[in-house]
Amino acid sequence: MDQTTIFVTVALAHFLALLSPGPDFLLVVKSAVKNRAGVAVGVAAGIAMANALYIALCLVGVGAILSRSTAWMWGLKMAGGLFLLYLGVMALRARKSDYRFLEHQPAADPNAHGLAVGPSFWREFLVGFASGILNPKNLLFYLSLFSLVLHDGVDMGFKLALGVWMTTVVLVWDVFIVVALSHGTVRSFFNRSAYYIDKATGAVLGAVGAKIVHSAASQG
Repeated sequence: MDQTTIFVTVALAHFLALLSPGPDFLLVVKSAVKNRAGVAVGVAAGIAMANALYIALCLVGVGAILSRSTAWMWGLKMAGGLFLLYLGVMALRARKSDYRFLEHQPAADPNAHGLAVGPSFWREFLVGFASGILNPKNLLFYLSLFSLVLHDGVDMGFKLALGVWMTTVVLVWDVFIVVALSHGTVRSFFNRSAYYIDKATGAVLGAVGAKIVHSAASQG
């Protein structure tokens, strides 16, 4: 395949996979519900950074080495499952009063600086990064995607351009979700329903985490 065909093939497959809701998507929604847009973007940035790291590892060949290590993949899977389980438990344990500050947040201006309660941008960034980096499916996805189309004849400059493109798409898509959920009447609805939405996303994240932990434990 020529480079144009390779780029279109990889970019399309990557974007279609991005549209499929998973733990990262739920984390973005969860953060957008509880925080101002400027803070929730931290999760999007963290997820994009984790994807960038895995893309880089796959492009230089390290990803293939890691994927062949049973111990590494088991540890990554177990850590990722426990992390999602932790996020789920924390969301389910939260009290309704913890969301009361949202009642005073202006729906028309989600970026207002009056909100003093809630996690910082960098805390959200670390949550997003941890979610992305502790998900072994991200590594395996990029590894399988690149192995199909990238061969020795493809120069490093093209690989870097492809990696930058995919990282940018991940970031833009997640930021788009944050902005969409922070807009006007949509934000007003989430302000009123944040407690229940956070519980629902927490329950799903916890269930996914428990399933991953059980799967890893069965393999141990």
